[in-house]
Amino acid sequence: MKAFRRRVYSPSEFIRDLFRVICDAGMALRVGLGDALPHSFRERLYLAVTAVNGCRYCSYLHSRTALRAGLSQAEVNLLLGGAVDSVPLHEAKALLYAQCWAENNGRVDAEARSVLMEEYGQKRFRAIEMALLLIRVGSLSGNTFDYYLYRISGGHLGLSEKDALNG
Repeated sequence: MKAFRRRVYSPSEFIRDLFRVICDAGMALRVGLGDALPHSFRERLYLAVTAVNGCRYCSYLHSRTALRAGLSQAEVNLLLGGAVDSVPLHEAKALLYAQCWAENNGRVDAEARSVLMEEYGQKRFRAIEMALLLIRVGSLSGNTFDYYLYRISGGHLGLSEKDALNG
């Protein structure tokens, strides 16, 4: 059986992230309902994190919602490929931060956080971080579900087409 290569949750990470969402449930609702960030910006953030975590469910869902939010198919494809050069200039720093944030499991250095907070202000920064946390919970939960499918089925279920190709 091939190794399962996508990022998955450990129980302690899942509890920590869920606790953080619950502790700031008001912001989570505002981000989720689209009140804290423009829909297109939120979807770009979601796609940037999805590109790092590789969740097939998030890729499918947020590709569709990004198209409804006004992104082009070409931009969606670029974001899912990890490229941020097609995004509006005023969102580029946040998207690069999102990629770094996802690659480091939500742990970025204080200087990077400070630069982003200065760029967007504290309120918008909090919304960005919550958006990143929400997509992390979704994508790592999806990947963890796939991991268990993969293990239970002896490697027959739980892989995306990309996983199968990269084998």
